[in-house]
Amino acid sequence: MKIKLLVEGGSMKPGPALSQKIGPLGINVNQIIQKVNESTKNFSGLKVPVELDVDAGTKEFEVMVFSPPVSELIKRELGIEKGSGLQDKTKVANASIEQIISIAKTKLPNMLCKDLKSAVKTIVGTCVSLGVLIENKRAYEIEKDIDEGKYDKEIKEEKIETPSEKKAELDKYFEELKAEQEKIAKQEQAEKEAEAEKKEETTEGEKPGEEKEEEAKKEDSKKEIKKK
Repeated sequence: MKIKLLVEGGSMKPGPALSQKIGPLGINVNQIIQKVNESTKNFSGLKVPVELDVDAGTKEFEVMVFSPPVSELIKRELGIEKGSGLQDKTKVANASIEQIISIAKTKLPNMLCKDLKSAVKTIVGTCVSLGVLIENKRAYEIEKDIDEGKYDKEIKEEKIETPSEKKAELDKYFEELKAEQEKIAKQEQAEKEAEAEKKEETTEGEKPGEEKEEEAKKEDSKKEIKKK
């Protein structure tokens, strides 16, 4: 019997979901957790797909660990917690082509890509959806550069180390972009608050007019009574 799980690398813990899957098999849950954590310790902080191959008769089991999803590998490599919810508007990181190649090499054994270049393009595609820049460019622009052979040399040589000077330049570019994004976000927030305040003032400004109209009706009523 095969049981598929998605666990926190090196930090799997007991829980209802695990008990429901393992409990009926009569296998010690703590033994499974211990073995899974040992097998996934190199993926600390990442969500890792794991498959348990269980022999229901002997109660013995094997743990098979698969490479984490591409998005998880990118987030770990770039030190970000999550991608951008507004990919076209807000960017969350600026990667080097060397970092992308490094991720592609890690993931390649579990991919259907025919070669490293194809794997690199797959990683770049995920960067598009996460809102990650590459080499100061939007990820889809890098896809075109790869097709045109701009990074063939780096890919062929499997370069995975980013030169310190280049890394500093990428970081500087992103810090400036990040500051600009925050400035725009604050402006938009201020505009929303001003618009909400304006609507509130308009609503409040209408109330006195309504009250005056009501008072005028009362006065007219009194005059009618006096005439009678």
